Amino acid sequence: MLNALTIDVEDYFQVSGFERQVDRRDWDRYESRVVPNTYRLLKLLDEQRTHATFFVLGWVAERFPDLVRAIHRAGHEIGSHSYWHRLLYQLTPDEFRADLVRSRNVLEQIIGERVTAYRAPSFSVTKDSLWALEILADEGFISDSSIYPIYHDRYGIPDAQPALHRITTKAGALWELPASVLRVGRMNLPISGGGYFRLYPLPFTIRALRSVNDRLRRPFVFYTHPWEIDPAQPRLQVGSWLARRRHYVNLHSTERKLRRLLMTFQFGCLRDVIALADLALTPAQTLETVH
Repeated sequence: MLNALTIDVEDYFQVSGFERQVDRRDWDRYESRVVPNTYRLLKLLDEQRTHATFFVLGWVAERFPDLVRAIHRAGHEIGSHSYWHRLLYQLTPDEFRADLVRSRNVLEQIIGERVTAYRAPSFSVTKDSLWALEILADEGFISDSSIYPIYHDRYGIPDAQPALHRITTKAGALWELPASVLRVGRMNLPISGGGYFRLYPLPFTIRALRSVNDRLRRPFVFYTHPWEIDPAQPRLQVGSWLARRRHYVNLHSTERKLRRLLMTFQFGCLRDVIALADLALTPAQTLETVH
């Protein structure tokens, strides 16, 4: 079964957990490590003959266009991760649209083709920002991977549909690829990457993801960031203790674990997973509607 591998291309100082202390106007003052870290991921994917969807922050793309071109030349899908990495539910619809269009235009000018995949910063499509899906459809986006069906202090829609599905809005339809979860009792357990991947023992993650493929008979969506394979990154004394714990836990083992994961499962871009799902979709199947 083909699973979706996704990479959010942002730097270590741009994460939501640090945004209250790291002003966006000061981003250029920090040592950037996103280029060498992303090239390390590209090398790893090339070794494993694996393609992924790279959700690139517009701010990063504007400063490092050659990195975006290298990702694209290697056959990976380019998606938008916004321009300023702002949580969607802190924006107005007009502010979101402006940020979305700016990020998309930057990326399209670099790679010379349409960008139709999107992921919100920190999975911030919540019940308070479902309006963003209609704007995505209206702007011509085909796929979104911004919903996490869990409880979390920053994001999540616990009762969201956990499988790949199509959503209808007044502006058109949109494929939604939620970050993957495993049902345990009455709750959804996050198993699809990021800090959860760094925190859990690798055998547990493999068993959980395999259960999605084998027991639930559906692909999973996995995500990571370039800074997660960089244990030598500067240790910023900002954010809460919890934010720093989430960010820095087990960075030293991420690359090794990721290599093992790539050897265990078959991965591809979002567009490849969607193409297979589209072939399997029958006319009788209904679509979820967002109001």
